[in-house]
Amino acid sequence: MKFLIGFLIDIQFFTAIPIRLELPMDKEHLKKAVQAFPLVGLMQGIIYAAVLYMCLEFTPFSHLAAAFLLWLATILLTGGIHLDGWMDASDAYFSYQDQGKRLEIMKDPRTGAFGVLSILVLLSSRFLFIFESTTNVENLQWIMIAAIPFLSKSVMGVMLLTVKAAKNEGLGSLFQNAAKPQSLWPYPIYLVSFLVIVSLLIKEFFIIALLILVAAFCLFLFRRKAVKWFGGITGDVLGAAVEGTELLLWMTVWLLHYFVMV
Repeated sequence: MKFLIGFLIDIQFFTAIPIRLELPMDKEHLKKAVQAFPLVGLMQGIIYAAVLYMCLEFTPFSHLAAAFLLWLATILLTGGIHLDGWMDASDAYFSYQDQGKRLEIMKDPRTGAFGVLSILVLLSSRFLFIFESTTNVENLQWIMIAAIPFLSKSVMGVMLLTVKAAKNEGLGSLFQNAAKPQSLWPYPIYLVSFLVIVSLLIKEFFIIALLILVAAFCLFLFRRKAVKWFGGITGDVLGAAVEGTELLLWMTVWLLHYFVMV
């Protein structure tokens, strides 16, 4: 029951799906919420794959329209919460100030020029990767679409509990204070279970293993940069890490489409 409540907390915080319940926010339930991060990501990925499937199979829409609706779903389903972190972190990073000043910039509700430019680059790149990667969609592509938010939310959870907080306030600190690194024990189980299921469905499951390696690289990179650039994590830094991971995973799918899945 506590795990289900933690899952619903994640849906309230990280998606635009309306959960009109007053859920408990004590440490035990927030710890379960952290443990459920990858499952919420997997749910998002399944929804994305379903959106694309329905557009391609049950509507007269062109491939361009279907790709656009999938791209739009990646924005609307999250309510833009991670995109906000991407813009704030971009404004802070490109200010080229010290860590303290960067944290102040991230708290500023106004969006600067660098935040606007960074979101344009992110979203336009994602649309390109989605559009070209979803031509002649096969079973493998459906699984890859589902895997992307599953892996990005896993990266977010590991960063949350293994990188120090840059400040003792905000959403990141709220979740971080509720759990310890040992709370991440379900993550390897999720990952192995996902790989086993994939191996039963397709023979090219090694390509999914490649996506996992890319996600691991993102985790290594963003953990180092979070400390170097911002002195640790904040909610905005975690949101930027999610968006950055998903962008690199989509880019990997795009490259695989050209050089492997031909």
